[in-house]
Amino acid sequence: MPQISIIVEFETHEGREAEFTALIKDHARRTLFEEDGCLRFEVLKPVDAEGAPIPNRMMVSELYADQTAVDLHGSNPRLAIVRAAFGPMLKSRRLILSQVVADQLDEEGLTPDELNASNDG
Repeated sequence: MPQISIIVEFETHEGREAEFTALIKDHARRTLFEEDGCLRFEVLKPVDAEGAPIPNRMMVSELYADQTAVDLHGSNPRLAIVRAAFGPMLKSRRLILSQVVADQLDEEGLTPDELNASNDG
């Protein structure tokens, strides 16, 4: 079974970003601790082309061992509580669910030692 990636983009209501950030960071920490199938759970702050933080925007990037791990995450009773808590803080939420298509040890393509800027293009 392929690994599953979840990316969620959030837009918070004005004045709610700090509160949302604290909640989502705690959720990420607890998920990694509680769920063996969660391989990564990063909380990200989008920035503009100059590197300035974009107000009221947050993202998460999660990686799960397989669909079973995603299903277990979805059935974690804490998830419903967290979603209810951050619901009033959000203006919008966009979920992107995907399968990982390249294995870490992919036999095709360049090795990490072969990768450099001259390969871009």
